[in-house]
Amino acid sequence: MGTNFNLKTLAVAVAAFSVASMSNAAGLDRSGQDITAFLQDGTYAEVSYTYLDADVTGKDISGNNIDDIAESYDFFRYGVKADINDTFSVGVLYDEPFGAAADYSGKNDFVSHEPNPIFEGLIPPNGEGTNVEVRTESITAIIGAKLGENKNFQVYGGPVAQRVQADVKLRGTAYSVADGYTTHISADQDYGWIAGMAYSKPEIALQAALTYRSEIEHTTNAAELYPFAQSPLIGLSANRSGNIEITTPESVNFDFQTGINPTTLATAKVRWVPWSDFAITPSLYNEASQVLATRPQGAGIPPEGLDLVSYDKDQWQVELGLAKRLTPALAVSGNIGWDSGAGNPVTSLGPIEGYYSAGLGAKYNVTENWAISAGGKYLWFGDAKGQIPSKTVVSDFQDNDGYVLGAKISYQSK
Repeated sequence: MGTNFNLKTLAVAVAAFSVASMSNAAGLDRSGQDITAFLQDGTYAEVSYTYLDADVTGKDISGNNIDDIAESYDFFRYGVKADINDTFSVGVLYDEPFGAAADYSGKNDFVSHEPNPIFEGLIPPNGEGTNVEVRTESITAIIGAKLGENKNFQVYGGPVAQRVQADVKLRGTAYSVADGYTTHISADQDYGWIAGMAYSKPEIALQAALTYRSEIEHTTNAAELYPFAQSPLIGLSANRSGNIEITTPESVNFDFQTGINPTTLATAKVRWVPWSDFAITPSLYNEASQVLATRPQGAGIPPEGLDLVSYDKDQWQVELGLAKRLTPALAVSGNIGWDSGAGNPVTSLGPIEGYYSAGLGAKYNVTENWAISAGGKYLWFGDAKGQIPSKTVVSDFQDNDGYVLGAKISYQSK
C-alpha cells in the first residue's frame, strides 16, 4: 500500500456512517440531502436504510404531562453513479429530505376532551390528539465534469424532482379557537436544481465538496376543516378546498475529508438551511386569523394573519468524524455533531431546539466490490418551549433524547 490511502475501504466507511448521521434536525430536515455517493470513484451504487426513534415528552401550561409525541420513522436512500469517461460522470440519487411525525395522546391541552366551551354549540372535535405528518421524496440527477490537468477539480449539477404531502390536525384547548382544525395537503411534484464543485487530492485522501440545492415551489390543494370559522365571531365556512403554495427551502452542504495517516481519515460536514424563510399557510386558517385580528379576542395577531407552521431561525449543522481502517476489509468510524435548531420557542408540532450527538459506524468489504455498513447515533435534544402559531407559549419540553440506526449495502468498481 505504501503511503497511499485505501479510499475504497476507508472513505466509504465514513460515507456509510452518514446513513445515520443527518436525521431529526431543525425544522423539517431529515436526510441531510447527502450527495457523497456521487463523489465516489468509479462505478458506485448504494442502498441505505435509516430508522429513528425519539423520546420527546414535556408538560403543557396547565401542568399536565405530555407523553412521548415523537413517532418513530424510517426511510430509504438510493444512489448510483458511473463514469462516462475520465472527464464526465453521471448519477441518480433518491432520498426523503424533509418530514415530520408527531402525535399527542393522553390527558393534556393538546388532546380534545369534549365539550370545549369555546365552540358554543359548534361541531366539536372528536377526541383525537394533535397530529402532524409531512413526507417528501426527491430524485436528483447529476452530471459532473472533471477539470484541470490532473482532473482534481469537478463541477456538477442537474435537475431535482420533489414530491411533498402533509396532514395536520390541531386538537385541544392549547389551540384555542383552532381546536378541531384539520388540513390535508395533497401530494404535489415539482422541480428544482442542484449545483456544486469539488476538489480532490487522492494521494492524501483529501476531498472537499460544496453543494447548493435550490428551493422548490409547490402549488397543490389543501382541504381544510375549521369548525370555529363558522361562528358569528368569524363568519366563514367551516370547509374549504383550495390552492396552497409551499416552498421547500434551499440549502448548502460542505463535505470535507483528509487523511491523517495511511489508515486514519478525518471528516467534517457543515449544512445550512434557511428555515426562517419557510412557512405553511393554508388559506382558510390564514383568513380566519385575519378576521380574528380585527376583533378584541384576536389581540396580538398581525393583520396579515397567521401561518400554520413557521420557524424563527435558520439551521446550522456541524459534524466532525474520524475513520480508522483496522484490517484490509474492515473500517470503523465515529463522529460528534451539533444542530442549532430553528429557534426557541418553536412550533408545538416539533418542540426540539436542535441537538448534540455522538455515534459509531463500521464498514466491511464482503468481496472486492461489495460491502455492508452499519451505524448508530445517540441524540441529546435541546430543551424547547412549544408555541402555537400566534406565538403563545403553551408547553415546555426538557431532557429528551433519541437514537438513529442505519444500514447500507454498496457496490464499487473502479
